[in-house]
Amino acid sequence: MENKICKLFNIEHPIIQAGMIWNSGWKLASAVSNSGGLGLIGAGSMYPDVLRQHIQKCKKATTKPFGVNVPMLYPNITEIMDIIIEEGISIVFTSAGNPKTWTSWLKERGVTVVHVVSNVKFALKAEAAGVDAIVAEGFEAGGHNGRDETTTLTLIPMVKQVIKIPLIAAGGIATGRAMLATMILGANGVQIGSRFVVSEESSAHQKFKDVVVNVKDGDTQLTLKELAPVRLVKNKFYKDLQELYKSNPNTDQLKELLGRARAKKGMFEGDLEEGELEIGQVAGLIDKIQPAAEILKEILFEFKEAKKEVLSY
Repeated sequence: MENKICKLFNIEHPIIQAGMIWNSGWKLASAVSNSGGLGLIGAGSMYPDVLRQHIQKCKKATTKPFGVNVPMLYPNITEIMDIIIEEGISIVFTSAGNPKTWTSWLKERGVTVVHVVSNVKFALKAEAAGVDAIVAEGFEAGGHNGRDETTTLTLIPMVKQVIKIPLIAAGGIATGRAMLATMILGANGVQIGSRFVVSEESSAHQKFKDVVVNVKDGDTQLTLKELAPVRLVKNKFYKDLQELYKSNPNTDQLKELLGRARAKKGMFEGDLEEGELEIGQVAGLIDKIQPAAEILKEILFEFKEAKKEVLSY
């Protein structure tokens, strides 16, 4: 039986590289697509003209399908969507916003649309909006996250129970065993972020990559729920934030401490003290920097071996 995600995107393996801000440029997206997965360019950290450049470079670097991830809470969204159409992108992942806003517009222009959700209610809304597939992301994930703290293990079967369209699991997936587990729970494919952050092709700063491979169990925490929930490595900025929470701050005070470009400062520029270092809990399992092709190869090998073990029980 042909895998639904492979068929939907015309790819070889049902593995999607997450479109992470400051990590997912054309080099990573093309490397993943060339290896049989689906690479995504992360538009959330790009000005429109920069996004266009990344799309054009990616088209030169691969003949395989790739897409663009668009967080809808970012400015310049209309210009970004126009560029996506002008450049002939046929796959768009939307997140951090109402799927009704852009799904019909994109689909009318021949684009396959996938929306990222963190709970059952939003999964149903996304399906009703007409998306082609859903990414259900558990709270283990890095970056912007759900406020409900629903884990991937419980979220996937709950979403699978109520939707009819293909389902992609995300959050805490970095190995073939985790991929198999989520597919047994009902997912048709997986989206992986943290493991690709430390790929050689990732645009993350080397200092940030070095931090990720040294993260241990308990070194990250979901915070800033009042603004946009994000999972952070516990560095100086995180500790300053927790100190502010002791005074029961309002959203304006949180915004003042957060300031602008914290994520860029941490992940892209390598400021390990004052920057925002976004990564998933699964970083505790990641201990080396590898080419994206090697990462996919390892995941697929472990997936197949784990599948044999399960079938032998």
